[in-house]
Amino acid sequence: MSKSVLLKSSIAKKYWMAFTGLFLCLFLVGHLLGNLQLFAGGEEGRRAFNEYAYFMQHNPLIKVMSYVTYLSILFHAIDGILLAFQNKKARPIQYAMENAASNSSSASRKMAILGSIILIFIATHMVNFWAKMHFGGLQLHTVTKTMEDQNVGQDPTTGQPIQKDIVVEYVLTTKGDYQQFSYVHPFTGKKEVALDIKDETNLYDKTTKLKVAEGYKDLHTAVMTFFGKDAQGQKKNEYALIAILFYTLSMAVLSFHLLHGFAAAFQTLGLRHPRYTPIIKMFGTIFAIVVPALFALIPLYIFIS
Repeated sequence: MSKSVLLKSSIAKKYWMAFTGLFLCLFLVGHLLGNLQLFAGGEEGRRAFNEYAYFMQHNPLIKVMSYVTYLSILFHAIDGILLAFQNKKARPIQYAMENAASNSSSASRKMAILGSIILIFIATHMVNFWAKMHFGGLQLHTVTKTMEDQNVGQDPTTGQPIQKDIVVEYVLTTKGDYQQFSYVHPFTGKKEVALDIKDETNLYDKTTKLKVAEGYKDLHTAVMTFFGKDAQGQKKNEYALIAILFYTLSMAVLSFHLLHGFAAAFQTLGLRHPRYTPIIKMFGTIFAIVVPALFALIPLYIFIS
């Protein structure tokens, strides 16, 4: 058996390819379930998604699983590329007559290429969203409300109350409530801030200098604007259509990758049975179509809604 960088044999590498591939399929399901909240509209949908993003970033078990996922992605991609080179090196001279279509599917012959495209997509996807969530670049989840006809004083000549609209900004905290963050002074028009922000999310009272709460990062708005929708006073991405086309293309590549990879993983692990193999193949086909299609539908829905 030939040597490899990651494992001692090509057979062992194929086993690990199968294990990591199936694990990443589970990750796709979990990631999709969280992202489906983007279909929910209004403040409740926005709040649910940002709370989900916070949970994914701070829950200890999820953090461990995240590192396992990152390692699985890297291992799956690198091991797949090495396997492709290894298989090609094992047959340096092509057969005189070769009918590739009769020996393997087109997806099987191009798994390394498809996997590389998916890896590029994952890298850009993490830069646009994951990196901002973990390393900065997101605003806090705030809500602006206009309090109409509020008594703000008394007319010194008539004694009548002076009523004006007051614009108040609230920040969503991890306690589950909305705390007043700022307001626009009804006479000067200046923004008066009641809380200081430290370390991006920690909220401190400006007077006492004590921490009063922690706010949620507004990943929801970042997703909305990236895929072409003005949201929360932030302008949409002018290259949103290009981003959506790339995202959709990547999901098509993922679908093509899964059409071969899902069933092949079970075959590699020796899980073949005349009764169950057709069911696995059917489920794999449904999975390979439905999951990437739903992922692709999310940015399209944001763009046209």
